[in-house]
Amino acid sequence: MFTPTPKNLCCCILLLLQMTGCSSQSKLISDSMLAVTEEKLDYFLYYPEGYEDNTDETFGLLLFLHGGGEAGGGLDDLAKNGPPKMLIDGTQFPFLVLVPQNPHKKMWWNTHAVIELLDKVVTESKVDESRIYLSGLSRGGGAAWELVTQYPKKFAALAVVCGMTPLPYAHWVDKKLPIWVFHGAKDEIIPVSESDEMVKTLKDSGYTVKYTRYDNLGHNVWDKAYQNPELYDWLAAQSR
Repeated sequence: MFTPTPKNLCCCILLLLQMTGCSSQSKLISDSMLAVTEEKLDYFLYYPEGYEDNTDETFGLLLFLHGGGEAGGGLDDLAKNGPPKMLIDGTQFPFLVLVPQNPHKKMWWNTHAVIELLDKVVTESKVDESRIYLSGLSRGGGAAWELVTQYPKKFAALAVVCGMTPLPYAHWVDKKLPIWVFHGAKDEIIPVSESDEMVKTLKDSGYTVKYTRYDNLGHNVWDKAYQNPELYDWLAAQSR
């Protein structure tokens, strides 16, 4: 009959741990995974007057990103604010206007998907790639800032309305990019300090930035900003 001793009992435990693959040691492995993310973007696309008349003429394009209030619903929601509302009201623009919809009510814009859509429209339309303009309000304004940091050579001009800013990455923005920022001093949703600090940082670094700061307005400054015809003249005058 086998009678365990402290010595052979210890050997039995070590043998059992080896047989069962148990170990008290940590380990580090290397591996990889191909991540595939799909995003369905519904959108409006406006073609300006004269687009069909001359097959050799190319046009600028404005990419507009809406705010959180228009996210996650139907395309009809896009007509609430900004250039889409102006188009519904009959305003004519001298360039194409691309208006995608963020399908997520409470998620950030998928900016990589937005760029895929933009590239598709540019490829299939008569767009001058040196005249692609970008604008967004509120959550869309934050996404617009993100786009010019991630794709600094893509756009000819940027107009941001009350958007959060990527202040630590301001230096990623193309130094030649013309920028116009709008914000309300009484904004309780996205503090005006976001734009104050971003504009100061950019100007101190030699960027060309216009800043319209509405002292008596809160978060909703987009009605006033987008109804300013000077904005569209300024956009149309820009080229990379």
